[in-house]
Amino acid sequence: MSQASISFLPPKQHILARRETIIADLEELLTPSCVISDARELVPFETDAFIAYRRLPLAVVLPETTAQVSRVVAYCQANEIPIIPRGAGTSLCGGAIPQEDAVVVGLSKMSKILEVDLENRTATVQAGVTNLNISNAVAGHRLFYAPDPSSQLACTIGGNIGMNSGGAHCLKYGVTTNNLLGLTMVMFDGTIVEIGGKALDGAGYDLLGVICGSEGQLGIVTEATVRLIASPEGSRPVLFGFDTSEQAGSCVAGIIAAGIIPVAIEFMDKQAIEICEAFAHAGYPMDVGALLIIEVEGSDTEMDAVLADIIAIARHHDVRIIRESQSAAEAALIWKGRKSAFGATGRIADYICMDGTVPLGQLSHVLKMTSEIIDRFGLRVANVFHAGDGNMHPLILYNINDPEDAARAEEAGNEILKLCVDAGGCLTGEHGVGLEKRDLMRHQFSDADLKQQMAVRRAFDPAWILNPSKVFPLECRDVA
Repeated sequence: MSQASISFLPPKQHILARRETIIADLEELLTPSCVISDARELVPFETDAFIAYRRLPLAVVLPETTAQVSRVVAYCQANEIPIIPRGAGTSLCGGAIPQEDAVVVGLSKMSKILEVDLENRTATVQAGVTNLNISNAVAGHRLFYAPDPSSQLACTIGGNIGMNSGGAHCLKYGVTTNNLLGLTMVMFDGTIVEIGGKALDGAGYDLLGVICGSEGQLGIVTEATVRLIASPEGSRPVLFGFDTSEQAGSCVAGIIAAGIIPVAIEFMDKQAIEICEAFAHAGYPMDVGALLIIEVEGSDTEMDAVLADIIAIARHHDVRIIRESQSAAEAALIWKGRKSAFGATGRIADYICMDGTVPLGQLSHVLKMTSEIIDRFGLRVANVFHAGDGNMHPLILYNINDPEDAARAEEAGNEILKLCVDAGGCLTGEHGVGLEKRDLMRHQFSDADLKQQMAVRRAFDPAWILNPSKVFPLECRDVA
């Protein structure tokens, strides 16, 4: 989908004509300090991490409680005003980009940790709490919150739920949906509902599974209860260097096929290694074509045994360098380099980050074909991704100020995503569909599939006011 083709539903002119009245009403519902309406102050909310596209919203509200969110949503529903839920704005697929007739409901002020229940190993937090702060709050009890997206320092739990975020350690511990126990959500008409609780498996329909990953289209999550996990006795990341990306990809498939599940398997190609090393000085080997970061955890005896099996498989796939971290400081540097990949890449070029997922048996093939696609378009790519579950993140480098370069980058990205689907995978692993992949949904799903998905969406939001223009191709749905 080229930048020129990205479209929204046409703004409702009767809403734009009532802008001043709507703003005054919102200020009365909350307080003037919780409403942003000045054009200059709206600029930070005109886009998210999918920076190539932007629009100023009608207004932004920053509620502090679930009750305030409820009042705003009920008002918007009664007045047919679109609503864009927003966390930290770290979405890489345009999921939080507004439109001119929409009110952005930002949850950044809802940043309290409401309860830590040590007996049940749960934490209940407001949706604006950052991912990393959950783990920081319980570290003293040797507990942590498992999902760890690279943006965990900034991204919030509400956004994590919206996109079903994962991270490096999701191979062993699962993504957000596997660690979400309950939530409080404001429905499209302002009704407040509570779903789930502290039990590991609640009774009835799996509504948490429907809501997690729904990209803010079914309601606005204001609070969440998440699972806490005991910190391991020890952990050890190990660097495995290969001559080619195909060898590294085959090694990953071999490890999983052997029934070995490390806590993490992360992949970097040569371009990504050079970018991350220049930023983090993590000690990555610079004379290899691809690098795996494989982390194991447990007692020393357990880690030694698992690593021995992994090393045997790696040697079968012609590994050239094996380097174990020798200290906590060295381990921290290894992960600093990996988790800084997106930011480090942004220092040298603009980029589009893809998020396709492929079966591990197809990993080597997809890496080879990705390289061919990038070469054909005359671009560069840095591959860095969660190899253990096949969640690929090729970063396509381009110049955002060059329309032709940008168009080539997006076309190449679309081909890579189609490649992932054709290889038996899917369009997104953790970033969501948003605007970026919206018009590729037809490549993965039939009309009947999309019809069923949209029926679920309409059941939660019949007026289609929550995050409209996202996920579903505009031409294939009934628009209220």
